[in-house]
Amino acid sequence: MSANTNTIAPLLQNLRTIAVVGLSPKTHRISHEVASYMQQQGYRIIPINPLAREVLGEKAYPSLLAAAQHEKIELVNCFRNSPDIPPVVDEAIAIGAKAVWMQLGISHPEAAAKANAAGLQVVEDRCIMVEHGRLLTRGML
Repeated sequence: MSANTNTIAPLLQNLRTIAVVGLSPKTHRISHEVASYMQQQGYRIIPINPLAREVLGEKAYPSLLAAAQHEKIELVNCFRNSPDIPPVVDEAIAIGAKAVWMQLGISHPEAAAKANAAGLQVVEDRCIMVEHGRLLTRGML
């Protein structure tokens, strides 16, 4: 499924709790910059990083499954290499997430199809920060 403004805008309007898989505590990393931006825009960020205890003032969890025991996750934002996406999608399905967002440069057609078949919306190869900013300036958020 190719995401467009008509599918992205409702995701960003309605899904306010975002688990960020691969969120780095290092401020110079793009995952940190993007998650920080989304947090500043009012989204709840749940860091998924087995090597971190806390990122952006939020408790970090080693996996989506661990996080879902304590948090209601609506959207899963992936900062992982494309080959690493299938297990993330499996966990997103298992926890009842509503959407999976693969950041710019990340895509996995088979995993995306599996997520779609399970009822999740999927965005591939798009930056959530860029899309949010674009929709915000167009008055769509």
